[in-house]
Amino acid sequence: MKNNFDAPVSTCVAVKKVLPAIPQYLQAHYWWAYVHPRAVHVFERQWLVNLILWGNYKRLCNAVLHDYGHQLPGRTLQIACAYGDLTPRLAACVAPGGALEIADILPIQLENLAGKLGPQAPIKLHCMDSAALGFSDASFDRALLFFLLHEQPQAVRERTLAEALRVVRPGGTLTIVDYAPPSRFNPLRYFWKPVLDRLEPFARDLFSEEVMAWLPKDGGFVTLGKQRFFGGMYQMLTLKVVETTKDQPAGE
Repeated sequence: MKNNFDAPVSTCVAVKKVLPAIPQYLQAHYWWAYVHPRAVHVFERQWLVNLILWGNYKRLCNAVLHDYGHQLPGRTLQIACAYGDLTPRLAACVAPGGALEIADILPIQLENLAGKLGPQAPIKLHCMDSAALGFSDASFDRALLFFLLHEQPQAVRERTLAEALRVVRPGGTLTIVDYAPPSRFNPLRYFWKPVLDRLEPFARDLFSEEVMAWLPKDGGFVTLGKQRFFGGMYQMLTLKVVETTKDQPAGE
């Protein structure tokens, strides 16, 4: 018996000529974590995901769910798949009549996610580039970027943020969870950054600048909340999308 994930996932795999090309930066720097067929067998382990985040995975997921009030009415977009149980937990919060949609550029990640979700979950999977989402303007009530931005070069990161804001309706929210500039008293500031420099070269940007540096400069959002975790090394930033006006500065 087919579930409602089979169609979009099989389409992504079968109709290869219409798939978006895998970006060069993903092929060059993240083949070992996301692109290679063996990657999901290595990294799809809850304990390993938690270890990579220094024991903070559950805490950060709980912060997202708490911010959402453990209730997701309307249409929710998660931009990029995530290892671990975040998406199944989000799916369990979808209100009657609502939907959770996930966009990822890698079919292998969509297939892996489909395997973690029950056949009756209100989920739709889309094979899309985060920097060029194929959704209409203002078509979602909320969007989530969970540890994606640090994996992208600056130009792609800026387009991803602009696209995420574009597809959220006025009054809706964009939630961003990722690395942040740690406190100077956090010893991992001096140990973990060199490790990331070797494994995830774009993450250094998140360690040195705030997300506001890459958001659109023409306004269209206000900051609802900003939380820091683990000595400032992780953050959750919540933005509210507003109608853009000529005199509306970004982030105010």
